[in-house]
Amino acid sequence: MEPSDDIESRLSRLGSRGLIDTTQFVRIIIQSLYSLGFNRTASSLESESGVRLDSAEHDRLLFDVMSGQWESCVSTINSIPGIDTSSLINASYLIWREHFFELIGSGCFLPAIEVLWKQISPLGVDSCRVHRLAQYLVCCEAMGQTGSVGSTVQRRISLFLDLVEVLPPYIRVPSGRLEKLVETAVLKQISSCQYHNLPKDITLFEDHKCWPEQIPSTCCQVLLEHKNEVWFVQFSHNGRYLASSSSDCTAIIWTVEDDDMVVYKHCLMGHEKPISFLSWSPDDTMLITCGNGETSKLWDAETSTLLATFSDPKRRIISSCAWFPSSNKVLCASSEPDNRIFACDLAGNVLDAWEGERIPKISDLAISPDGRLVIGICSEKTIWLCEFPQGKEKVIREERSITSLSLSRDGQFFIVNLNSEEIHLRKLDVDIGDGVDAVFKGHRQGKYVIRSCFGGSGCSFVASGSEDSKIYIWRRKCKSPIKVLMGHSMIVNSVTWNPARPHMLASASDDHTVRIWMAGATLQPSKKLGENLIS
Repeated sequence: MEPSDDIESRLSRLGSRGLIDTTQFVRIIIQSLYSLGFNRTASSLESESGVRLDSAEHDRLLFDVMSGQWESCVSTINSIPGIDTSSLINASYLIWREHFFELIGSGCFLPAIEVLWKQISPLGVDSCRVHRLAQYLVCCEAMGQTGSVGSTVQRRISLFLDLVEVLPPYIRVPSGRLEKLVETAVLKQISSCQYHNLPKDITLFEDHKCWPEQIPSTCCQVLLEHKNEVWFVQFSHNGRYLASSSSDCTAIIWTVEDDDMVVYKHCLMGHEKPISFLSWSPDDTMLITCGNGETSKLWDAETSTLLATFSDPKRRIISSCAWFPSSNKVLCASSEPDNRIFACDLAGNVLDAWEGERIPKISDLAISPDGRLVIGICSEKTIWLCEFPQGKEKVIREERSITSLSLSRDGQFFIVNLNSEEIHLRKLDVDIGDGVDAVFKGHRQGKYVIRSCFGGSGCSFVASGSEDSKIYIWRRKCKSPIKVLMGHSMIVNSVTWNPARPHMLASASDDHTVRIWMAGATLQPSKKLGENLIS
């Protein structure tokens, strides 16, 4: 037979692993019942279980504080098991300070002085506190001022609540503790669920689990309007539009309708060379397109009107552009014959410029959503971070050539595609080290520019095109792909995840098409300029 003390020890613990203290568990339930307004039920549980919501130290301290028994208060504090020195000092200071104020309020200045120098000063608290109390005493005595601020009862209740905050939590169960524990457990399950993407009712009756159908993986539309390879594709920030650019020298704006169908809106014509890059303004009213080795153009997204052409006085090639958060100015990077970064307004007027030997050749450019950080890809293997306009700088070097860059919507992270068939995720911060937070592998990339993106609920996923005609999707905490999408017949150059509709993904390919992928999709009716299918 087992020793009786072992049996008693097991009975005092709950859970299959014996991690939960029974008394603590019951106290938390009682606190939750009281907070929900089930007072009779909570009181009945206290009576039946023999477990009180508040500890014996809590009740003693409450009595001592409200009756003004200051020596007894300090004695109770000192008797609390496991209390650390800092908490003990802070609690003692609060007690003696209240006694000090009440003595002054009663006109007992000499006893107040004694409390200050014999009880408060020896605690070793910040000397400025002691000096302020001494100054308060002198002023009150000089002016003959008595009477404390607020009633004695109010002050003592406030003191007790302050004491509870600095004492160990078992003295009084923190408010909402049960709810916080359950919520933490649910969030932990969600974060470890590799397919969690779409809104889903959370049940407490079983462990959280999502299925692969949560990820956009069914091709529901093929957009056929481009006449040549499609190099870039990007959803607007509000998710209502999609823009694609092609080596046919055009960019197309598509509308995402309420039923998730993507329909043709405008074709932007005016470039003489293939369009390799485009970017939506933060307010989604405008679009920038960059020609491959020519000027950049600014378009009105609603009317397709050409608003401005961003050109460089020395005919440098503009390689990339990025919007400031205000949507009223743009940062451009140009090169050949020399490197230059310049900010301009929407009319193309240069507002500020940085050039010279220190300025790197930028091939891809982005600005953090708060406008504080500029990030650029330069010298093929180098990432350049800079606080804008003139602040800290950091250079990160990769071992292999970088082909593209993408920022998370919250501006906390960025990813870069390398021609070594890796995608590296890093924190967007100039004050931390150069370490890689995650490495994603599985796709194919060696010769061409492949663009990836963050996406899904909370930007929890990374998606990328690939030279093997497939799309690869990773959970940010998983090194291996959780989904591989097949449907394109040639290289997939770019992917974009709808920021407002986490069930929607778009991809652009050398096969002249843009494909729309949906989670848990059903076949949609056919519409002009697009082919609908399930593959």
